[in-house]
Amino acid sequence: MKLKLLGAHAVDRLGDRMMQLFQMMIQALVPQGSWFAMRKPRRTHSSRMKREFTRRKISVSEGAMNKALAAIMLLFLAGCTSQPTQPAQTEKPQPKPSEIETGRGNLQRMYIAARGWQRDAQPFRLQSDITADAKGKDGKSDVWRAWFASPSSRSTKPFAWSGTDAPDAPSRGISPGAEDTYSPTNTSTQVFDIAFLKVDSDKAFEVAQKHGGDKVLEKDPDTPIFYVLDWNHASNQLMWRVIYGTTRDDAKLRVQVDASTGDFIRVEK
Repeated sequence: MKLKLLGAHAVDRLGDRMMQLFQMMIQALVPQGSWFAMRKPRRTHSSRMKREFTRRKISVSEGAMNKALAAIMLLFLAGCTSQPTQPAQTEKPQPKPSEIETGRGNLQRMYIAARGWQRDAQPFRLQSDITADAKGKDGKSDVWRAWFASPSSRSTKPFAWSGTDAPDAPSRGISPGAEDTYSPTNTSTQVFDIAFLKVDSDKAFEVAQKHGGDKVLEKDPDTPIFYVLDWNHASNQLMWRVIYGTTRDDAKLRVQVDASTGDFIRVEK
């Protein structure tokens, strides 16, 4: 409870109002037979009557005044004190949790977006990102990137799917990138039919774990993992590369898995 400070003008107004209330309460509280209601006594009264009148006058006036003052003080305190208004408590919106998913479903999403760009668009690479919220365990990530080529327009275009609000990631949803030129004779950008992808990245992770990945994570559980899907021109097959590390060059282990059958191919040296 806090006392509100009043200005000089307000104090004067309050004093006048209190005096009016005081007079009204005195009239209401003092009996009709009291000295306020009595006519002025004649001067011929005896000394005994004067003393009696004075005694009654003091008794009545003191009792009435005490009651009036108590009532006025209650009104004054009620008017001068107030509970400050508390601002409404608003809850901060909770951050949306990251969506950590495998690669196959997100390639299909970006494939639809790419077909909106060019009707003959086909993928030639899919790759996961390592972010603050997802280190690639269990074949999953919250950011996947796909590159598509259009032979008719001789151009390529990347797309990214993001399921996180992390500062090092693209905005949530599917985002297109900038176009580039495309050469059909370039084996590193050879397109493939999405129907060849029958084994998802989580299954590729399980295969890689059986061929050295479990030992890498046992030694260093915080090792990040990322996944690359592309067409192997030499063996003529669609292939997952499960890479234990932040880049291909400094990777602790790189395992190839057939993306159509799920078979182990080899460990890259």
